[in-house]
Amino acid sequence: MKSNQKNITIALCLITFLTLIPLCFADSQKTIDLSSMDLTKMTSGWANPVANKSVANNPLTLAGKVYDSGIGTHAPSVMFIDLKGQAERFTAIAGIDDEVKNAPQASVIFQIIGDNKELFKSEVIKAPDKPIEINLCLKDIKTLILVVHPDKDGKDFDHADWADAKITYTGQTPQAVAPPKEEPFILTPPPGPKPKINGPLIYGARPGHNFIYRIPTTGTRPITFKASGLPKTLTLDKNTGIITGTTPKETSEYNITFNAQNNLGSAQKTFKLVVGDTLALTPPMGWNHWYTHYNFITDDLMREAAKTMVDSGMADFGYQYVNIDDCWMNADDKHWDNARKGPFRDENGNILCNKFFPDMYSLTEYIHSLGLKAGIYTSPGPLTCGSFAGAYQHEQQDVNQFAAWGFDFLKYDWCSYGQIAKDDSLEEMQKPYILMGDIVKKANRDIVLNLCQYGMGDVWKWGEKIGAQSWRTSGDLGFELTQYHNVARKNAEHKDYAHPGSWNDPDYLIIGKIERRTKSPEERQCPLTPNEQYSYMSLWCLMASPLFFSGDMGALDDFTVNILCNAEVLEIDQDPLGKQGFPVVINYENEIWKKELYDGSIAVGMFNCSEIAQEVTFNLKDLNLKGQYKVRDLWRQKDLGKIKDTFSEQIPRHGVILLRLYKK
Repeated sequence: MKSNQKNITIALCLITFLTLIPLCFADSQKTIDLSSMDLTKMTSGWANPVANKSVANNPLTLAGKVYDSGIGTHAPSVMFIDLKGQAERFTAIAGIDDEVKNAPQASVIFQIIGDNKELFKSEVIKAPDKPIEINLCLKDIKTLILVVHPDKDGKDFDHADWADAKITYTGQTPQAVAPPKEEPFILTPPPGPKPKINGPLIYGARPGHNFIYRIPTTGTRPITFKASGLPKTLTLDKNTGIITGTTPKETSEYNITFNAQNNLGSAQKTFKLVVGDTLALTPPMGWNHWYTHYNFITDDLMREAAKTMVDSGMADFGYQYVNIDDCWMNADDKHWDNARKGPFRDENGNILCNKFFPDMYSLTEYIHSLGLKAGIYTSPGPLTCGSFAGAYQHEQQDVNQFAAWGFDFLKYDWCSYGQIAKDDSLEEMQKPYILMGDIVKKANRDIVLNLCQYGMGDVWKWGEKIGAQSWRTSGDLGFELTQYHNVARKNAEHKDYAHPGSWNDPDYLIIGKIERRTKSPEERQCPLTPNEQYSYMSLWCLMASPLFFSGDMGALDDFTVNILCNAEVLEIDQDPLGKQGFPVVINYENEIWKKELYDGSIAVGMFNCSEIAQEVTFNLKDLNLKGQYKVRDLWRQKDLGKIKDTFSEQIPRHGVILLRLYKK
């Protein structure tokens, strides 16, 4: 009897234990909604990701069904999630939100990566396609990456939803995290001690105007300079390499040979000076204060930048212009910087500088004494974008003043002219720029004119005709810096309008340390990874873009100088043929860009657009090339052998290989 009771007791305990097993398992398995994670760690190609709403803050809706949970974002979008190796499954309904169902441009690709391996990739989803169901096993995966790629037609209207997205896990809660951190690394060997002459092969100037040009030369100083074939109206300082004087009054071309010598060796370079109507025969290079100093710019900071351009070696690689942006004038009563408020003009209508710029003529004289050029800024409207004095109804007077002060570059920013324009017609968009282009062209000084009106009215089609040398093709890159690759792709669509004296401008180089007014070193650091900064610079050079650094000249480090000052990379930008590069292969993982060069060689950019390292390959057919080519890596400045058909390289996340192919 006792034995039976004991057996019954054991059986009851066993039944209880077996009953509790699933309960214990159920307690240990948890689910987290993706929408509850930190969405500041998620990127979005437009606006910000939104929890439980579309990216436009409407109900999360796919194919007519409203979802209470999920994330609305916009391609390109990336989210890194630390699973801690304890996740079981990811489920979601993914698609294009109904709010753009009538937009034919809306098209995306959803991709999911786990521990550097692709777990899932959708076909191209277009509006109004049905959404897709995702159900993935995540066992033992440590890092999950959710990606939404724009299709080849660009990112417009790519409102993408991860609806009802959940992660089932055990143990620690999955967390959204920042992308992997990269430490800066230097690819380019430093310049050698022997002289090397850099800079453009061709240069344009107008007849009978003041002239200044610093021969860009690396090497151990002192260096002695010579120039054969120089017009008699120009003089070379043999110790500084600075050429000054007045251009000949007749249009002509001068084939000049520069020579630079120190106690270790010498170098020569041919240089064609074209005296005629066309300025900026290669894209202008320099520095602009905006993304570092904003409304805190001063005369002292401009002088600091000019001196640093020389001391850092930037001038030895061809950087010439030191440009003031907005906020040098007086501001109106509504402006937030009280120290810069004051009358716009004197009794004669001459524009007044604020107290931080006491003597513009003295400032430009200092910049010119270093062999550099000075740039200034204004707007065709009554106010600049920062609510400072604009040029409206004083255009001729202001250009006369800029020329008298000694400025060599003018950025002309649309800003408040929208209040003056009668409508959005092309005629009204062109009107203020036609006026200014005519005035600048007739000035008694060479002034390079940059139109800053964000690509309105297809400015690339008419900018050259009204007298400008470059024009912005998009909005301010500083507001969407992580979208630099998409900005480049859109800019490249206008390649047929780029040639010597006519350049598409996708905005400045915002790398290194920026925003000096911000106290935290982390906040001042460019948000792009080192690999992304190499890609950024490579794209700008392939596109023959104006190269204006807008980081902090007072905080240059070796990495930033390395990005800015690679002579072989800059040669691609400054190539005298003036052709703009463009992508010949585009997909969601990589791109191959091509740029034809004056000597018959080809520049090739290989870009890894994926969130993981991968091998990128191109074949000569992609480039419309045949035969055998010698390959040179421009960032590393080393030869890589020969190719007949294909070339492959392992490229890190968002990295680049920039090549130059020479026909054998």
